[in-house]
Amino acid sequence: MMNKFILSTLTVSLVLALSACGDNGDNGTDGTNGINGSDGSNGTNGTNGTNGTNALITQTPLAVGNANCLNGGVQIDSGIDTNADTVLDASEITSTQYVCSPAVTAVNDTELLSSLNNSWFSQGAAEIETAESVWQKIDSQLANNANVSIATASTAAEITALKGSAKNVILFVGDGMGVSTVTAARILDGQNKGMMGEENQLSFDKFPFSGLAKTYNVDAQTPDSAGTMTAMMSGVKTDAGVLGVDEDVVRGNCASTKGIEMITALELAEIAGKSTGVISTARITHATPAATYAKSADRNWEDISDMDIANTPERANCEDIALQLVNFEANLEARYAGVDVDGIEVVMGGGRRHFLPKDIAYNSNDAVSTIEGDRTDGRDLTAEWQAQYATSAYVFDQTSFNAIDTETTPRVFGLFNESHMQYEADRKNDIAGEPSLSEMTATAIKVLDNNDKGFFLTVESGRIDHAHHAGNAYNALNDAIEFAKAVQVAVDATSQEDTLIIVTADHSHVFTIAGYPKRGNPILGKVVGIGATEPSLASDDMPYTTVGYTNGLGFRDLGTQTDADASYAAAAVTGRVDLTDVDTSTAGFHQESLVPLGSETHAGEDVGVFAVGPGAHLITGTNEQSLIFHVMDYAGNLSGTPQ
Repeated sequence: MMNKFILSTLTVSLVLALSACGDNGDNGTDGTNGINGSDGSNGTNGTNGTNGTNALITQTPLAVGNANCLNGGVQIDSGIDTNADTVLDASEITSTQYVCSPAVTAVNDTELLSSLNNSWFSQGAAEIETAESVWQKIDSQLANNANVSIATASTAAEITALKGSAKNVILFVGDGMGVSTVTAARILDGQNKGMMGEENQLSFDKFPFSGLAKTYNVDAQTPDSAGTMTAMMSGVKTDAGVLGVDEDVVRGNCASTKGIEMITALELAEIAGKSTGVISTARITHATPAATYAKSADRNWEDISDMDIANTPERANCEDIALQLVNFEANLEARYAGVDVDGIEVVMGGGRRHFLPKDIAYNSNDAVSTIEGDRTDGRDLTAEWQAQYATSAYVFDQTSFNAIDTETTPRVFGLFNESHMQYEADRKNDIAGEPSLSEMTATAIKVLDNNDKGFFLTVESGRIDHAHHAGNAYNALNDAIEFAKAVQVAVDATSQEDTLIIVTADHSHVFTIAGYPKRGNPILGKVVGIGATEPSLASDDMPYTTVGYTNGLGFRDLGTQTDADASYAAAAVTGRVDLTDVDTSTAGFHQESLVPLGSETHAGEDVGVFAVGPGAHLITGTNEQSLIFHVMDYAGNLSGTPQ
């Protein structure tokens, strides 16, 4: 009974306990916050830190001619004033920057007074203005003529807007390439192609505009190349035998050049920011190429050994022509304030001897003289040029020429022979190998046209002249044919829309085309008349050649000799020679001459001028040779005159 009671009691208790476990009730409301306690007292202040150092900046004006800012500007130095003296000491400078004034891209009238005040220059400028007004008048007449189509009138209007539109200007000069030389070269080129010859056209024969240039020098009826090329390059006719100066010069007097130096088209192009180049098959210091960059009282001062300074010490104040070429950039910047140029980009030709010291240690592999160099001042100008333009290419043979990367090479200096380069027919015999005129032209254009502002290039075939002097028509005509090929290379590599190409000669020679040969008769052969098969005979019963010379060394029969200069080994021949059994078409035949001289001479007649591209329309009629400069300036706006 007791056990049952206990179990029942536990059961009742458990039931009661389970009945008491219900859901939790809602939370009660929070009580009010107690009162905040009072703030504690402030702590003591910390010690002050040390003062920082100041940064300083200084600005220093730079004068024109400063090495870092050629045209002047401001030098900005900055750094920390570590010694706290409020002065930026040299040892405290940590950064230097330059804000330079922009380069001058044109020469002002004051600096051009030597040209502007020259009557030859002003006459040429006036002729250009007259020609321009004539074209404008034609434009107006066409526009008002109901019988003229709109297309024609539009073309005339475009012509009047050509001023300054030539991005590139190329001047080709066939040295000694008179009208008779052009004619004979045209015929020979055609006959070489299997044609009768006379109907052939050289590359520049096809140009749309042509005229004649009067070649006389101020003091000479029959000119020399120095005076004629100076006229073409500066717009100023001058005396024979001087370069880049006006007629007030005294030949051989160094001091007389001061203040009468003429600025050239090439120099204006440099100042305008264009790339520039000079190419010649003659020595690059010879008269025609030198007239693009040199100022000299004598064309023969090609290096210091030519100046006879020992007996004329005042000449020490003048630079020889080779040195002027290497110093071209510095000289031009010194002559015109604020000008910043980068020098001639392409120079190629012969004449290595004028750049090397007279020391056998400097001989090139293809030196023909015991000592190649002529310089008596001990200077190696080829090394000086390379030091000045370290990233550029100095080339001296066909192999190094072929290695030029025209896309990445900024400039080229090529001297391919001790003296003149070879005649084109003799080029295969060059010891080290050398490029042709057309190859040099192609490479030059590829290097120069990397400049978005354009370029100015002169190309001379110098050895046409030399072959004529030697009385050798074969080489003169073959070099003229190669010259025409170089012109075609330029035409193919450029656009008539933005490139003016002018082809001309500096002077002519006493080279004639005579007799009455029949059509297609070999131009280098003997005269065979119309309907005949045998050579015509002169009054002395001997045959005679179609081409000949009024004066010179006269007859030579050197067979296959391709070096025309071999003619100078013998004295001049007087009188006629029986040519019955002589092959007059060979490379070594030298034509007879009327007047025996030690060298054939220049001639004084006008020479042809051929042009294509912007401004070419101004090449018409017969003009002073100095007008060519003004046409180039008009087309390319080389002098930077307002448009």
